[in-house]
Amino acid sequence: MEWFHNYAALNDHIVLTALVVAIPIFFLIWALTIKKMKGHIAASLTLVLAIIIVVLVYQMPVSKAVSAALLGITNGLFPIGWIILAAVFLYNLTVKSGKFDIIKASISSLSEDRRIQVLLIAFSFSAFLEGVAGQGAPVAIAAAMLIGLGFDPLKAAIICLIANVPPVPFGPVGTPTIMLSTVTEIDVLKITQSVGAQVTIISIIIPIFMMLVMVGWKKTVEVLPAVLVTGVSFAIPYFLITQFVGPELPSIISSIISLISLAVFLRFWKPKTIYRFENDKEDAASNAKKYSAKEIMVAWSPFIILMVVMFIWSTPGFKGLINDLEWFVLLETWPGLDNVFQAAPIVTEPALYTANYKWEFISAAGSAIMLTAIITLFVLRIKPRTAIKVLGQTANQLKFTFVSISAILGFAYVANYSGLSFTLGLAFIETGKLFTIFSPIIGWLGVFLTGSVTNSAALFGKMQQITATYLELNPLLTVAANHTGAIMGKLISPQSIAVAAGAAGLAGRESEIFRKTMKYSLMLLGIVIIIILTQAYLFPGTLPEI
Repeated sequence: MEWFHNYAALNDHIVLTALVVAIPIFFLIWALTIKKMKGHIAASLTLVLAIIIVVLVYQMPVSKAVSAALLGITNGLFPIGWIILAAVFLYNLTVKSGKFDIIKASISSLSEDRRIQVLLIAFSFSAFLEGVAGQGAPVAIAAAMLIGLGFDPLKAAIICLIANVPPVPFGPVGTPTIMLSTVTEIDVLKITQSVGAQVTIISIIIPIFMMLVMVGWKKTVEVLPAVLVTGVSFAIPYFLITQFVGPELPSIISSIISLISLAVFLRFWKPKTIYRFENDKEDAASNAKKYSAKEIMVAWSPFIILMVVMFIWSTPGFKGLINDLEWFVLLETWPGLDNVFQAAPIVTEPALYTANYKWEFISAAGSAIMLTAIITLFVLRIKPRTAIKVLGQTANQLKFTFVSISAILGFAYVANYSGLSFTLGLAFIETGKLFTIFSPIIGWLGVFLTGSVTNSAALFGKMQQITATYLELNPLLTVAANHTGAIMGKLISPQSIAVAAGAAGLAGRESEIFRKTMKYSLMLLGIVIIIILTQAYLFPGTLPEI
């Protein structure tokens, strides 16, 4: 049965249609912020409501709506849920082995200051993981590590979500930006240059913003030199690589340089006062057991191995080899979702909106993390029986997280295949010249809907280009704005929040994270809008010409 998208299904009125089909989004925000509903319940109800809405408004066949939801649920479990399970399992193994105490001592030897520890782990180390893996692994691992160091779980989750912003456009291995180039057919280096120029500014702001969220202005000033070293040492290589190389390496190389720069800087500089938590002991460092270099190296080995394995997994050669061997699960046509057609103005001629499922289970980031966990069993001499027990405990710990993620991805796929996402995007075109302001908001909304900057690029990248051309703007401005606005949407994406909640042991408390991150997300989105307006009207020459 053929079925066509109808983006203005209600009286041929795009704005009216957008307001009605946005009801599931309004419900989700209400459920999390006002009702304070548990995340897995709110997400599940949102999915059911979305199916009802698209069936009634768009006349989407029930079978296709349910099929789209099942495709999203499947993607929520594999690969997203697989990544979270592997990441938290790896962390739990290090705790079970007792080696995490050594990791904590080694970080304290660099600095006992909790602010410095956040810069090292939540920003620099997490950025490396985003550059090579993405898909929730950086937030999951960094949040788990901070909690292991004694951080409040809620604070750790929020800080890690904020810290994860700058590396996202070019992680994993440039995938979101490559997708944006693919859908717009604009040269990938020009898009990389445009996005890089915008996000370079953000990458200096984020470490400062993290500190303000964590401790306020006065205590941020005390460590401002370290904050600036962290941000600037990330920003400079980030800018140079985006301007002259391409999208694959900015996040990877910049994060390594930032991590090394901060570690070296701490050899010569210390904050005047050490910031500790109330339950920390001031003489903990002097009384702490001293470990040898070998003991520290062994304790850190799971994460060192993880970096190596992730780097190998991210290389085109490895991915090409695995794909050539056809080690993946592939359904070229997802059952019950065939013959869904997109319509103008998204495409010039009605075109089939493909529906397939592919899980590259060997080259998936979750498999790389799980392989690291298996290697860790031998390195840390953990018995298989103990590992199986830890894996079972980890799965039980994350059960509600899996429900939340699956339901949110189900909603995202229903939104995409019904045309709901496109209706919302097209409604913004009605803003005319104000589209410059709304352009990053569309990217922000795209990530809220899908949980992915890559998906936001696929959804709205072409529309951003067409609209800019219609309004006689440089298409690179709005295309890049879609990306830069999108990364701020990661803070409030229900998928990202579910990942953070799962890693922090806060399943059921997603609403608390959402309420906190919403205001930070809006603040950062406001900064992005200022950057876009500055580029559009004060310094248009900073953008490449197409």
